[in-house]
Amino acid sequence: MEACCCNLEVDVNGEETFMVDKTVITQYSNKFARLFGKSSGATGKLKVIFHDFPGGAEGFELMLKFCYNNGTADINPSNLFLARCAAEYMEMKEPMADVSNLLEQTEKSLQEISYWTWSDILIGLKQCQSLLVPDSSVMVERCLDTIVGRLVLASEASPCPSTSSTDSSWVRYSCDSKSTESVKTSFSRLTWWFEDLLFLSPLLVAMLVKSMLSRKMDHLVISKFLLYYQKAKFSTATTHEKCKIIEMVIDMHYDMDLSCVPCKTLFGILRVTLGLNISKCSRNKLETMIGSQLDQATLDNLLVPSPHGISYLYDVNLILRFLKAFLRRGNSLVTPIQMRKVASLIDLYIAEIAPDPCLKTSKFLALATAIPDSARDSYDELYHAMDMYLEVHTQLSQEERLKICCGLNFEKLSPQACLHLSQNKKFPSKSTVQALISQQSKLKNLLHVIPSTSSYNDSPCSSSGAAAQKGKKDKTSEQVVLYSGNFDLSTDNEKLKAHLQGMQWRVMELEKFCRKMQIQMAKITKSKASGHSYAKSLPKLCS
Repeated sequence: MEACCCNLEVDVNGEETFMVDKTVITQYSNKFARLFGKSSGATGKLKVIFHDFPGGAEGFELMLKFCYNNGTADINPSNLFLARCAAEYMEMKEPMADVSNLLEQTEKSLQEISYWTWSDILIGLKQCQSLLVPDSSVMVERCLDTIVGRLVLASEASPCPSTSSTDSSWVRYSCDSKSTESVKTSFSRLTWWFEDLLFLSPLLVAMLVKSMLSRKMDHLVISKFLLYYQKAKFSTATTHEKCKIIEMVIDMHYDMDLSCVPCKTLFGILRVTLGLNISKCSRNKLETMIGSQLDQATLDNLLVPSPHGISYLYDVNLILRFLKAFLRRGNSLVTPIQMRKVASLIDLYIAEIAPDPCLKTSKFLALATAIPDSARDSYDELYHAMDMYLEVHTQLSQEERLKICCGLNFEKLSPQACLHLSQNKKFPSKSTVQALISQQSKLKNLLHVIPSTSSYNDSPCSSSGAAAQKGKKDKTSEQVVLYSGNFDLSTDNEKLKAHLQGMQWRVMELEKFCRKMQIQMAKITKSKASGHSYAKSLPKLCS
């Protein structure tokens, strides 16, 4: 019988060799029909070698069963995608005369995928992934879309919608806040599928997540799945595979709403990338995401060890990049409160890294000056960090010390910090003078707040007040002279000396004025006690 004539030898990917009837195969396959042409009736054995047949010997055997069974096959979820890929490869797209078309049969079966069970969908998806052929991408997308559709329906059916949380538990899924068991049960209803999808490759996970995002699935649940996937896969992955996994995790988080992704999560991803040579693009995405939420970070988050080969202890360049990403958002997106939080955080970080003997002056100063002046209400913390830095880096030149001090705004130093600075020999003498000038300027501003009246200047002082004035004058003079004695001034710096003497005189004059104010206040109080009233209210400074 002609159908039993095995006149064609087919080597499939070196796995197995099949002896088949050329005539039977040719009537169903345009690929074979084109290959043999009019020689289909020729006698003698022919041999065909396939190197990339989808599904290998299993796929070819499935195609053979279709051909030898008069164009019919038992198509089910376990072999649908294998049959479809084989049909694509063998060019069974157009009917050959009156014979059946395997591709059409698989398409009809694929249209019923919405009725498949969850297990059937996973089996089909595993088969698609193992085929690794371009033609399977459409089938993969249909499978993934079906999976996402099931998950969306499951989440909508949950009686308790997800609510975001800022604590370490990430999300609370429960209507009954009193029941821990209810929380676990509700949460498991939204995460039961995590384990089932661990077989997916990073490429398919990316396709899955994109479909989830387009269907508006909860970003917190998606993020948790990605981290669960990464942790589970890392246990057996090679270094190269780890890079691909974490790059996919970063890229998918970058497409999410960052308000739904805790800053702690992003820093956790950052820790995982340490020691991995991930792509520059993915690293930049991660740093941009962290930088945009820098106001939510803690000091522990920022203490990232330096890369291999860098002498200083912590990765200062990384923090500078975070700051750049944060400031890049602009004033329209960054509130003054967020800016102050970041400024406070950076001051703490600078104080933490200041004792590092390997930290370069340029890096220290870059951090100190990266934050706009308006973000700091006080420069005391930064001053103490500088003091610590100069304590450790004793080899710095006078010029380098002056550069560091350029990062200070003396107007925003507290009186206590100015006093400490004025006696601090580690700082250049120019800085100590600036500190005192700043305090003198503040005293002037204070003076302008007090309204000046002729009666105040003309009020006589009692003998006891004069004695107190003299005592206070001597004390003030002694204190200011003490400041000048602590300055390391060269003998030829007469201008600075004269400036300090002028400051001493102005401070004493201000104290005289304040004492006169006190006397006047006593008179006003006495007059009130006698029943007199004044139309003008007292300045707040005097109250």
